[in-house]
Amino acid sequence: MSGFAEHELSCNGFLGGRVQLWQPVRGYRAGVDPVLLAAAVPARAGEKVLELGCGAGQALLCLASRVPGLALTGVELQPPYAALARRNAAANGQTVDVFEADLSAPPEALKQRQFHHVIANPPYYKAGAHSQSSDGGRQVALGEGTPLTEWIATAARRLAPKGYLHMIQRADRLPDMLAACGGGLGSLEVLPLAPRAGRAAELVILRARKGGRADFRLHAPLILHEGTRHERDGESYRAEIRAVLRDGAALPWPGQSGFPAAQT
Repeated sequence: MSGFAEHELSCNGFLGGRVQLWQPVRGYRAGVDPVLLAAAVPARAGEKVLELGCGAGQALLCLASRVPGLALTGVELQPPYAALARRNAAANGQTVDVFEADLSAPPEALKQRQFHHVIANPPYYKAGAHSQSSDGGRQVALGEGTPLTEWIATAARRLAPKGYLHMIQRADRLPDMLAACGGGLGSLEVLPLAPRAGRAAELVILRARKGGRADFRLHAPLILHEGTRHERDGESYRAEIRAVLRDGAALPWPGQSGFPAAQT
């Protein structure tokens, strides 16, 4: 797969412009999901973070904007997106060690590492379960090639003891996610994300801890938008969600008053 030409790219701001991201005009374009994922991670300065399927680097760079001093690593299957992740890291004053590899067959250099946090925003659809895209990059990003079980198994192998996995996925994939966590991941928590009050959750964020022993927790849904329906032009995010998306705030995780301040 060849790289992107300059006219095929646009530069878009995230977190109120704190993060500038080059991404293809056509093809897979990052939305709010990686931002919400990054905001859920209770990382501290000095910790090591790995993203599986890092794409152009949005989640890692949003996390680094909130928590300075992290050691960032990404694995990306598609070379053009891996190149974009490196470019975006440099443009945002960050360093990301990006491996071009299939996450199910990581290079030896990555196998020697362990991480405090692993994050992932895997393809949402099982193979053949969604409309085919004419853009190859978008097709790979949306359609599952590597089974979800392998994403979670890889995360478990790369986590240090007591390290955390955070994964955002469609709500209907939750049974698959939970079933895949039997290999050393415990203290499972699920935060459903519902678009509006009274609506079913469309996405979930899974938090799992390597070697964790706490009981499973299914939290009440986090509501993203004001009101029960879309009634006006423009965004309608609730104040705490707007703070995450525009100001780089941590995601309000139930029972957690606030993430630890970054240590210097």
